[in-house]
Amino acid sequence: MTMATTHDRRISEAAQAATDARARAYAPYSDFPMGAAIMAADGTTVPGVLVENVSLGLAMCAERVALFGAVTAGVEPEVLALCSKRTGDSLTFPCGACLQVALEIAGPDLVVVAVDPDGVMAHASLGSLLPRAPKRHTPDFSS
Repeated sequence: MTMATTHDRRISEAAQAATDARARAYAPYSDFPMGAAIMAADGTTVPGVLVENVSLGLAMCAERVALFGAVTAGVEPEVLALCSKRTGDSLTFPCGACLQVALEIAGPDLVVVAVDPDGVMAHASLGSLLPRAPKRHTPDFSS
């Protein structure tokens, strides 16, 4: 299997895992269910879902749930996929806060995928989505 084929397969698998996770989102206030998934360099999939709370500041985005799960599992994120309804006519990409967390955990080469419930998707590198963000540290998952 070529590197491009493996890359494309990981993007597709992450998008499907995010789509599957979306069904488990807890979004009673926004009615905007979101699912996310990390596809790690070793092939591990880590799902995440939006978890809302009546106290808005206590809610957690699907992307951050997946990213924090990847840290907990000790896996290196390669792809981050987000599945939600469209925002207006556009696919919904992660917000700036989630992108900043992703930059800290995975670095600018992370592939970020937006997919809608119909399976339409687009992807970009994290560095292209957040070109001038502050960069501090990325964990070493090799230890």
